[in-house]
Amino acid sequence: MKTIIQSPLFRNNGEQRKRSMRSFKDVAHRLLGNTKDPLYKTILQRMLTAYEAQRCKMSLKVHFLHSHIVCFPESLGAFSEEQGERFHQDVRDIERRYQGR
Repeated sequence: MKTIIQSPLFRNNGEQRKRSMRSFKDVAHRLLGNTKDPLYKTILQRMLTAYEAQRCKMSLKVHFLHSHIVCFPESLGAFSEEQGERFHQDVRDIERRYQGR
């Protein structure tokens, strides 16, 4: 067990995983939040490169994000009070409709 953990292959794999997780968190916080970072293309490319280094296949969702990132609005995470109120009205209607079933 010690020889496996001390091997450079194991250590590099751990570093690659850390790098890919950091880049994923970076994308989540800096692209999908209230404001889109001006360097969003670089941030997204860094994440894709980190996952590619681990030989991860690109899922359809990640492919869509990569292909259509320029179409996303500047404020993905922001929503108005009106949208929040509409959501609660919809939930209330659904609860009334399925009450007692």
